[in-house]
Amino acid sequence: MSIPVEPIEEYALKSVKKVNTSSSSFKKVGIIGCGILGQEITRMVSAHGIEVRFVEVSDKKIKQAITEITRDLNDMIHGWGMTESEKRAILSRIKGSTKFDILKDSDIVIEAVKTRSRENVVDLRKEIFREIEDHISEESIIATNSTTLVITELSSELKNPERCVSMHFLSPADKAQVVEIARGLHTNDATYDRACKFAKIFGKRVIPVIESPGIISTRLIAPLINEACRILMEGVGKMEDIDATMKLGFGFPLGPFELADKIGIDLVVRWLENMYREYGDLKYKASPMLMKKLRANHLGRDTGIGFYEYNEEGRKVV
Repeated sequence: MSIPVEPIEEYALKSVKKVNTSSSSFKKVGIIGCGILGQEITRMVSAHGIEVRFVEVSDKKIKQAITEITRDLNDMIHGWGMTESEKRAILSRIKGSTKFDILKDSDIVIEAVKTRSRENVVDLRKEIFREIEDHISEESIIATNSTTLVITELSSELKNPERCVSMHFLSPADKAQVVEIARGLHTNDATYDRACKFAKIFGKRVIPVIESPGIISTRLIAPLINEACRILMEGVGKMEDIDATMKLGFGFPLGPFELADKIGIDLVVRWLENMYREYGDLKYKASPMLMKKLRANHLGRDTGIGFYEYNEEGRKVV
């Protein structure tokens, strides 16, 4: 009498993800800028068995990024969502540098830079794109995670603009189930198709969007945060109650003020300014409350204070 064999995976505390990158052409991914979203993309890509090389402006920023990625992985271990050996494997595939040379042999490079200055943002990113192009092969994809700056403009001065695409990972990148992908005026079919395949490696649903500042997500979220500020200024409700309404009433994981702090108030203001400049609609005019926070450098989690206060680990102080 044969004894039926039951797969041990059925008794696991979490589902076992089978990493399969052999069927794809993505062996190494480059990331420019390893802030909150850059870290999330880095962690997600590495967890799928793919090498990640990221570029930051200083050794201090590199160390900070690795520390924060490690902290997030430790949180997953404490929540029984990962083992210590899995954490070590993920970290072993991540390397940072201040030099663009590290991007050599990358199959795709994603620009995810968060700039403090509001001036010359387009020129800065164009310069970054030129640096990327000088260090990778002609077959490699160059993508931007920006939503309010269009890929056609950012890639306009490159030798091969046809291999550029807009690829917006929502935060948290490893949990959000969609990626918005927009092709620029020069983007060819091969680049777009490969970008879609890259997103699907991580189980994402590709949302095809027409190239326009803000696309879908930012055009909805930025005005939501703006309107929450107006409601607060009018005294309709308290900040905590406005956040609670959106979380408990509509199932948002974060309320609009918590979300603004996570994104960075400086980035929210820049989104609004870019869209106001493009569309001229007053709903994109940044609230005086946002501008006040910006001028005070109360930018959210990054600075330890925004609408809420945060400790050194980036957790909200109650």
